[in-house]
Amino acid sequence: MAVKASATARMREAVREALVAQADRWPLWTPVAFGAGCALYLALRTEPGWGWIAGAFVFFLWLTIRTRRTRAPFAAILAATFGLCVAAGFGVAKLRSERVAAPVVAAAGAPATMEAWVVDVASPGKGGARLVLAPVWIEGLAPEATPVRARLTVDGPAPAPGTAIRVRAILNPPPPPASPGAYDFARDAWFHSVGAVGFALGEVRPAALDPPPWRLRTEMAVNAARWDLARRIVARLGEAQGGIAAAMTTGHEAWIAQADVDAMRDSGLAHLLSISGLHMAIVGGFVFFSVRLGVAAWPWLALRVSGKKLAAVCGLAAVGGYLVLSGAPAPAERSAVTAAAAFAAILLDRRPISLNSLAAAAFVVLLLKPEAVVQPGFQMSFAATAALVALAEVWPRLVREISAPWPILIFQRTVSWIGLACMTSLVAGLATGPFAMQHFNRVAVYGLAANMAAAPLSSFVVMPFLALGAALEPIGLGGLFLHVAGWGVQATTAVGAWIAGLPGATRTVASAPAAALPIAFFGLLFVCLWKGRARWLGAPFAAAVLLWPRAEPPAAWIASDGAAAAVRIDDRAIALRPDAKAFAFDIWDRRRGLEAAGDLEAARDALYACDRWSCAPKAGAPALASWWGKKPPTWAKLSELCRSAEVVTLRATVDRLPPACRGRLVLDAVDLARTGSIELWRRDGRWLALTAAELRGKRPWVQ
Repeated sequence: MAVKASATARMREAVREALVAQADRWPLWTPVAFGAGCALYLALRTEPGWGWIAGAFVFFLWLTIRTRRTRAPFAAILAATFGLCVAAGFGVAKLRSERVAAPVVAAAGAPATMEAWVVDVASPGKGGARLVLAPVWIEGLAPEATPVRARLTVDGPAPAPGTAIRVRAILNPPPPPASPGAYDFARDAWFHSVGAVGFALGEVRPAALDPPPWRLRTEMAVNAARWDLARRIVARLGEAQGGIAAAMTTGHEAWIAQADVDAMRDSGLAHLLSISGLHMAIVGGFVFFSVRLGVAAWPWLALRVSGKKLAAVCGLAAVGGYLVLSGAPAPAERSAVTAAAAFAAILLDRRPISLNSLAAAAFVVLLLKPEAVVQPGFQMSFAATAALVALAEVWPRLVREISAPWPILIFQRTVSWIGLACMTSLVAGLATGPFAMQHFNRVAVYGLAANMAAAPLSSFVVMPFLALGAALEPIGLGGLFLHVAGWGVQATTAVGAWIAGLPGATRTVASAPAAALPIAFFGLLFVCLWKGRARWLGAPFAAAVLLWPRAEPPAAWIASDGAAAAVRIDDRAIALRPDAKAFAFDIWDRRRGLEAAGDLEAARDALYACDRWSCAPKAGAPALASWWGKKPPTWAKLSELCRSAEVVTLRATVDRLPPACRGRLVLDAVDLARTGSIELWRRDGRWLALTAAELRGKRPWVQ
């Protein structure tokens, strides 16, 4: 008994010492609790009222004050504080949702004439260039029902930002998730005040509009300058190199070839195409070290100013300028806040790279845009940064030799740099892996090697020379620097293409259940934020997305409007209408860990008898029939479809069903408008369905 008591006492003492060691770590968990409150608001299926939110906030505020005043146990104070942060995050997310509320168009399907200002040119879709518009007038809509922003796909060259246009278009509300549980594009559009998406019919014509408000005018002027710079870069370097260089500089991806996008994605280098923390760090760091070196090289100035702080101010200005130049997309905003926190720490004589500055940056981002907590970019960027800062804390500091021969020093520094580069790439890859698997369902098997090869190019060639070239191009002196950056881009894309072409370069991983990702996020943060060996208790939780068992994939998928459907044969996905909803089909099959059949039409025709408007299963095929005509099928055709399959999907609305449809599951346009996209399982002789509407609930962004 004495031995057991002694062991218990030692265990308690070890736990107590481990908790005491976290004294300076507990504040780091407050943005985690705040973000949990934001995520909780976004995950609800019904919109909460302000009464409950205010009541919870007041209760936890009172509890926090009381536990501190009465000197309650530290655990009680901590619980009250974290509860207050959760309630605050919940309230901020609710406030943000109401603040960005804007009109959303109804699903009309009929063409409408629109007059609008071109605010920006977004990343192109498969149908052509995509414009971000500020509508002034839309046919059939009252001014108070006109969306604040719209996204329109146009055929032909994109007009520059600041152009007033008149166009005939098909407008619809932002699309719901492509499959149940997939990323909610409508929610993302809601927080950007985008109330309409669509495509142009015919030519985009100039329009005569009244002058826009000054804020819109300023935004369009900045975007016009960005667009002009992007076109200059492409003109200098050509579309092959200039398209990628323009994307890395201004965020415009209009000139990137799809083959380059696929190669960079499959090699694990896709993050180089979007402006992210890496780009901000390179630009800010390049300016910081250049200014500091310049001050040190000028003795008169070095004796009068702090070179480190002057460099921090210049680095801060460079980050701000790059943020404006990039168009301030969400990843760039997050990265700019993180970089600004690091430079501010230098000005305040604090450690520039620390978990405290990262926590402050996370708080700022979530206060401004709480919806970012569910976005892949936020999750991956902060997870990677937290992991790298935690690595920096434990990385051994090498003793500097005083008089070692320079060949030995070069060898030691080279080995140390290679080891650190490998470790940072590995740690960043492990930290972002769960999110890449859950959101994108692709794993770049050779991503570590690709990033090791591309990192020196992007850090020392592409981004520094792009920064110099972009700064000097408006006065016509950026050509030399841009061409050097172009060589770096060419080498980077060559690395990406070679890695992507290796056997087994990518693997498709099915998404885990929704609960796995928050668990993985918590486990990863525990590994990064906890002090001591106990941090490794979080490792199994961090691997939740990888380890969580996957359920049996569904037997069939139906698009939200009935315009497309697909079935599963073993581990292959076969589209009944390969030329429609290809993006939604791709999202569905990847989320379920399926591989699309190589020749979709041949695979379909082997199982289904199809004509222009419908598909019916042959013997032995999954019992799903589909009609995608906008007009309802004839009585005879519908009877034929019902006789051929147990499930019949209709893009049109039908008033009556023929006797042949008795005992069949028939889903028409009215049903699909209510359910959204559907997944079907066949079990025990019955069909089970999961709908997007079940998971989305009734929220402001759900139409």
